[in-house]
Amino acid sequence: MDLFELLKQDSAQIIDVRTESEFNDGHVSKSRNIPVDQIPQFVNEFNIMPKPIILCCASGARSGMATEYLTKAGVKDVYNGGSWKNVELQQLK
Repeated sequence: MDLFELLKQDSAQIIDVRTESEFNDGHVSKSRNIPVDQIPQFVNEFNIMPKPIILCCASGARSGMATEYLTKAGVKDVYNGGSWKNVELQQLK
């Protein structure tokens, strides 16, 4: 499923894995900030979040690492959305 289709789902959760200061400088509407270095502390919460979960960051590198970590930890329906600006553009379509 492509990013646009995922974002159309009412239950989609957008998690921005950038630092708090980066997030405060701009982010996707209704997204939540969980910095990539804190992802391991939130695995249980990710397991109970509504799905799908779309991770984003500045370029897609950190969200890619977080997606891989969560997938290996058994979290289902987690996707790397890449850049938060790309996610925002897809959301506006």
